[in-house]
Amino acid sequence: MISPVELFVGLRYLRAKRRTRFVSFITLISLLGIALGVAALIVILSVMNGFEGELRGRLLSMSAHGHVAGASGVTGDWRALREEVAAEPGVAAAAPFVQMEGMIQSGRELQPVMVHGVVPEFEQAMSGDVINLLEGSLDTLQPGSGNIILGRLLAYDLGVRLGDGVVLLIPRPTGDGSLEPRLERFVLSGVFEAGLQEHDSVLALASARDAARVLGIGDGMTSIRFRTDDVMAAPVVSRKLRERLGDGIVTRDWTVENASYFRAIRLEKMMMSLILSLIIGVAAFNIVASLVMVVTDKTNDIAVLRTLGMKAGGVVRVFFVQGAVIGWAGVLIGVVLGVVLAIYAPVIAPVLEQWFGFQIMPGDVYYVTRIPSELEVADVVTIAVTAFVLTSLATLYPARRAALVNPAVALRYE
Repeated sequence: MISPVELFVGLRYLRAKRRTRFVSFITLISLLGIALGVAALIVILSVMNGFEGELRGRLLSMSAHGHVAGASGVTGDWRALREEVAAEPGVAAAAPFVQMEGMIQSGRELQPVMVHGVVPEFEQAMSGDVINLLEGSLDTLQPGSGNIILGRLLAYDLGVRLGDGVVLLIPRPTGDGSLEPRLERFVLSGVFEAGLQEHDSVLALASARDAARVLGIGDGMTSIRFRTDDVMAAPVVSRKLRERLGDGIVTRDWTVENASYFRAIRLEKMMMSLILSLIIGVAAFNIVASLVMVVTDKTNDIAVLRTLGMKAGGVVRVFFVQGAVIGWAGVLIGVVLGVVLAIYAPVIAPVLEQWFGFQIMPGDVYYVTRIPSELEVADVVTIAVTAFVLTSLATLYPARRAALVNPAVALRYE
């Protein structure tokens, strides 16, 4: 336990005398370094969280939170299965779905395509408010209409406009296990933009009945898509559906389908944290250096305190107080500064762009043109606790060195 005397002496040593102004300068640099490192970590992790949320929203704007399908890949009695999925607690909506891959042609242009067969009345509940349709409407995708909606980049690459015809080339399995090509003509009835190249350049929407006919599965569907009330609860809901519906059902959720994206983001966040932690580490070493110089300068004072009866543990606590106050003040300043910057980053970035006449993320290069920020309390607590522990450990070596001062040797020539 730190006594009032140890606390008073430790705080008193923070005030520099005229001949020890250099030590006080290093102390100030240490405090500012810790504050800068903590603030930078909080801001960077908040921005990374913002980009992760932005990416998740764009990925899920054209895909579901989860899928339920038969073991064979084709669901015949899809209506009953959709009702069971929709009845699961936590499921907001469920819709039949047909997925097929192939090539799409217009004139001499040929591009790969991923076709999603949807039912408009169910799809409105699934993602009608999320899909950004630049032209056309989902209601044009009626059974037998032969209409198709393309991603913005795919329509641009094909050079087609509303009303133009396109040809789908879909490989379809035959009875002997081989594949035969199936050609089907569609009419462009809409263009969407998801804000993600993987969707805008290869994805197309068609009527589920038309897609099932092209694929040769009759009235069946390839899966039932569902959307949950809480996107982060999708893995739990998917597992419960698999347990309830039995072994003949296969389920998967968005965390599995897009695992590579979010694994890459987590890796980037970890590496950024390690790199920026070096700032705090360097500042902690500055605390060690400043305290060592204080110990050297205060050798006679330490000897007098020991002569007056202060034990070695008391001397350790004196210099622990001094180092801890420096470190903890820096952490506190850094947390406050980092939280403020993280909250107002989306506002500060446009102001800086206007002042300096440049755009941080140009629209012709990036899909995301603003700086998103999502402050998480867990990140702030982790950074603050880590910095507290690191700066506290930095005081141990100088404090221990001060405790080893021999009063008789230090006061020999006094």
